[in-house]
This record gives sequence, structure tokens and C-alpha cells, in this order.
Amino acid sequence: MTALQMNDVAVEYKSNSGTVVRAVDGVSLTVEPGQIVGLVGESGCGKSSLARVASGLIEPAAGTVTLSGDRVRPLGWRRRSAAQLGLQMVFQNPYSSLNPRRRVGEQLMDGVPADVRGSARRDRAVAQLNRVGMPSSAVSRYPHQFSGGQLQRIAIARALVAEPSVLIADEPVTALDASSQVQVVNTLTELVKELGVGMLFISHDLSLVRHIADVTAVMYLGKVVEAAPTERLWTDPKHPYTRALIAAIPRVEAGVGLPQTLAGEVPDPSNRPSGCSFAPRCSHAFSSCTTEPSLLIDGPGQVACWLTDRPALATTH
Repeated sequence: MTALQMNDVAVEYKSNSGTVVRAVDGVSLTVEPGQIVGLVGESGCGKSSLARVASGLIEPAAGTVTLSGDRVRPLGWRRRSAAQLGLQMVFQNPYSSLNPRRRVGEQLMDGVPADVRGSARRDRAVAQLNRVGMPSSAVSRYPHQFSGGQLQRIAIARALVAEPSVLIADEPVTALDASSQVQVVNTLTELVKELGVGMLFISHDLSLVRHIADVTAVMYLGKVVEAAPTERLWTDPKHPYTRALIAAIPRVEAGVGLPQTLAGEVPDPSNRPSGCSFAPRCSHAFSSCTTEPSLLIDGPGQVACWLTDRPALATTH
């Protein structure tokens, strides 16, 4: 059974002026057990808003999110049901996701299922700390006594004590230095293989996603514009936005030259362009692109572009 399923999900916010802004506009994604799905795109495209809905932190304005077939209910004041504890999130900044006034062990034991009692609760916390490469002594220490990379591994251990079936990692290495990033990413990928959990890995770092994700989805202004097995998406990107993101990555190769800059800025979600949202920045746009929204088309992958089968796009890398 599919671990996490999002169907036609929308997220809306109300601005100070009372205008409703749609940050996520009809996104559908699937995360299978033991699979890493990468979600990439520029800042402001709606990745984190989608993560918050997927994890049940906020309720979608439209669409559904299910975990193993059961609808994910937004968090309230009451404790989450045992079934919903299978959905856990690793946040971007471990310095703010852990309480500085409480010992690490206490915070990990908060996530241990209620039917685990007595000393077994502490044993569960210690076991998960050891699993992510942290010493047993960490349970009695405070967050400020650890480095950023260690804190993020503690945050991962906190998610693991609930025995999740799905992890949502929202930019989990952005706040870390390069060596800590490698440690945390390796920890996450090894856990997926070892435990068979599914993972939605959200990042603006396409090179990182290429190395760890089985499937990659590219998001632009609240919509998924292309989704495909990662290697296919890299070797044969179909959407002009995907091509532009890949072309903007620096490469250390003879004769490659400087990375290409994508012109323009992501449009204001409260004032979306008509037709395809990427059309104002796309050098291949023609009349239909500015008047009719492109649809996500099924194929070897999925791509939302009117120009997919046109020679002009096929010859541009």
C-alpha cells in the first residue's frame, strides 16, 4: 500500500489586505515505502507549504492527504492517533525545532508510543540516538551542548522513536555546514534503506536531490511542472523550467563554462500570470502558453508544458 498520497492538494493564506493567496495549487504526489521522493524548486514555490499540509500541521484548502489509506487529520490540542504517529517531520532548523530548556532524552520520549512504559521509554530513546550515531549520554544533555549537525541527528532520532512509516524532511541540511550536511543526508538515506520508510525530501539543492532521490518532482509557483524517475529527469528534462534549474548548477568540467542564469523572478502568487505561470520567463513561450494553463501530462514521467513535443524545446539543453 502507498505510504503517503497527496491528491490535488491546495494551500491558501490570507494576506494583511484580506486577499486570498494560493501557495499550493492542485499538487498530487505519492511516496511509496522505501522510496525517496525529492521535491525541488526556487524559494517561494510552495515546497514548505506542501510539507506542512503533508505532515498535518495545517489543513489543505482543497484536496486530500492520506497515510496508508487513512486521511491525515490536522494537528489539534489532543494527542495524535497511534496510526497518524507514522507520519513524522524533520524541520529545517534544529536550533528552533528542539526545546533548549528540556533535556534531549525528555524530548525524545515525548514521541514514544503511550503503550511503551517505564524504563522501556528511555531505552527506546537511547536506541534511536545510537541508530543515528549519537552516544547514549546525549539523553541527559541539553540542545545547546551539541553542534548543528548533531542536533539535526537528534531531531531525526526524535522522529524515529514513533516508528514512522513516512518521514518528511523539509530542507533538513540548509542550516548546516558542508561536512554536517553529508552526515545528516547519509543518515537519512541509510534509514530509508534499513527501515523501509518512505521519505519526502524537500530541497533547493538539485545536485543533492539527484544523488539520493528515486523520483524527483519540480515545483513552480504552487504547481508540479515535471515529475519523473530522477535519472531520467536529469538526462532528459522535458520542462523548460527543469532545464533552466539544471543549467544554473555550477559544474567543474573542462569547456562547460559558467552556469546559466534564469531570467526574471517567480511571480507574485496573489497576481498569477494567465496561462502557464512560467510563460513570462520562458524563451519558448507561444500564444497558447499565455492564455491556457498547461496540464500535467502522463508519460514516461509527467510534464506540464505545451511545448513538450516541439523540436525547439527538444534541441535546447
